[in-house]
Amino acid sequence: MKIRHAVHILQQGGLIAYPTEAVFGLGCLPEHLHSIKRLLQIKQRPIEKGLILVASDFYQLEPYLAELKPEILHKIQASWPGPATWLLPAAKQTSPLIRGHFDTIAVRVSAHPIVRELCRQCRSAIISTSANITGKHMTYSAFDVRLQFQDKLDYILNGSLGDSDKPSVIINAVTDQIIRS
Repeated sequence: MKIRHAVHILQQGGLIAYPTEAVFGLGCLPEHLHSIKRLLQIKQRPIEKGLILVASDFYQLEPYLAELKPEILHKIQASWPGPATWLLPAAKQTSPLIRGHFDTIAVRVSAHPIVRELCRQCRSAIISTSANITGKHMTYSAFDVRLQFQDKLDYILNGSLGDSDKPSVIINAVTDQIIRS
């Protein structure tokens, strides 16, 4: 029931907080550009940095990606579902609100059951960024999220975090450069 309510909020253009593998995340659906703008404002995150898209399967990410070489596709799919976030070439139509000032986009197929179910029921990838105001401490519970964001979010989906002790590693799939470890 709680997930169904979160899905309804997302489909209406709302912002939610939800548990991920390591911390609570903030999210909205990528087609709701006004929601992304609101998320960036509430989080106080510069648009230049870009955001991560999480999904329950690769097909939910495809509309946001340029065509991938088979060797890159094989490499990323071998790591999913899991905590690896990959920088991949973005499709031309992917909004700068999502990719920032880059020609790449950060994407992950999550192993977290709540994230996977949100994406499955929405039939869409979800914008995902840590549920904290830029420069403030990470949030590890619904209570922590409420302390930082007060009533600025439309819904906080309570649940258990995964077993990772830090946010996902981010790797450039073309160069294999580790952006965040």
